[in-house]
Amino acid sequence: MTISTTIGYATVHDIFVRGKDLSKEIIPNADFVEMVCLCMLGKSPEPNFKRMINVLLVTSTDHGFTPSSMCSRLTFLGAPESLQGAVAAGLLGAGDRYLGATQNVAEMLVTESQGLAADAPQADFEARARDLLTRYKAQKQRIYGVGHPIHVEGDPRVPALRAIAKETGYYLSCWRLLDAIEDINRTEFGRFLPINGAGAMGAIAADLGLDPKVARGLALVGRAAGLVSHILEEAVRPCGQEMWDVVLDAEKAAMQTK
Repeated sequence: MTISTTIGYATVHDIFVRGKDLSKEIIPNADFVEMVCLCMLGKSPEPNFKRMINVLLVTSTDHGFTPSSMCSRLTFLGAPESLQGAVAAGLLGAGDRYLGATQNVAEMLVTESQGLAADAPQADFEARARDLLTRYKAQKQRIYGVGHPIHVEGDPRVPALRAIAKETGYYLSCWRLLDAIEDINRTEFGRFLPINGAGAMGAIAADLGLDPKVARGLALVGRAAGLVSHILEEAVRPCGQEMWDVVLDAEKAAMQTK
């Protein structure tokens, strides 16, 4: 049995990643986004593609107190010697509801936009959105990428991401379908559920032609940096104990009412 990888390998004197010499070709020339593309996708990105990958990494880095950052802080409270454990705990909390939903959005849009050209008439996107919303409602399926517990009037990240997608030529069929879903949901179904950050990032990933799993992977890469930031702050301005105290106080109150 041969165990091998196409990503990289090392010899006594050299290290190669995707066939390129790390010391001689990559380190002197590549930035982090280019390295991410080389490792994950096996290719160097063209400028607009690279910009969109950078946008995905930047957007996913932090969103304040979320389940992922709270997990990291509480893990650090219990194991302050393990920064890597606290980061890992936070990443484990990035699932279908928060952050990881980028993959779910991309999967939905790739499937539902089949046969829709990026320059198709707006009516075609509206019809496809109407059909999707009708089917999902009948089947009681969750529509990923819309609605937010904080940004109830609109996610401030979305217009910025949409504008950059248009600038780079990556505002294509998946983005247009997601916009139509928001519009038809409001005008015909009476539900104002604005596109959220995960929705916009999922649309970007889908229009870039990425495997939906890459969408989640990039979100995790970006969030890892944000979690390190939370842990570094927790070390000097801790609030993990206060989070735990809130739970303990609530538990005591509940016991007293019994």
